[in-house]
Amino acid sequence: MNTQGEVAGLLLAAGGGRRLGGRPKALLAYRGRPLVEHAVAVLRAGGCGPVHVVLGAAAREVREHAELAGCVLVDNPHWAGGMGSSLRAGLASLAAAAAEPGGPVAAVVCLVDQPGVPGAAVARVVAAARASGDLPSGLAAAVYGGRRGHPVLFGASRWAGVAGSAEGDRGARTYLRAHAGQTVAVECGDLGDPADIDTPADLRLLG
Repeated sequence: MNTQGEVAGLLLAAGGGRRLGGRPKALLAYRGRPLVEHAVAVLRAGGCGPVHVVLGAAAREVREHAELAGCVLVDNPHWAGGMGSSLRAGLASLAAAAAEPGGPVAAVVCLVDQPGVPGAAVARVVAAARASGDLPSGLAAAVYGGRRGHPVLFGASRWAGVAGSAEGDRGARTYLRAHAGQTVAVECGDLGDPADIDTPADLRLLG
């Protein structure tokens, strides 16, 4: 069983913030910097190697204003069609990386608009997947008070299946529902808050 190997990060940061008046979520200010920078730092703090960042709304502005050195930037021209298209674009980028020597054998998916999810949650999910004994087939998800959320880890052997089921705004939910019995649930409620920033009222989460 392969319990080792590199775990990549996959950050979905393409949203246009429709309910925020069209303010792209990646560029929301958090601690004086674009929110996308914080989300990348969370994945790195959790032990992820290369971080693939899927951009969509205001992609050019994100590239200009956010410090994303060392990341693999993936443009999703179909971002307005929902999270599913961004997940597919990111998984395609990961698959290309995995084909190279020393490429990732698993990936942790996070969302840019959840600033309350810490690196410790990423690390806990990764550790649980490694402990399962077969990281390339791993499937583990953070839960908060028993309710599934992000981060979610997918072993490389699952990427094609996840991509095939990712439509609209469902993201990986269809795949996870179909494989609930194989998913390692990792309680992270003691570590953070998975609340999304979707409406102006949610901007309080930025502090």
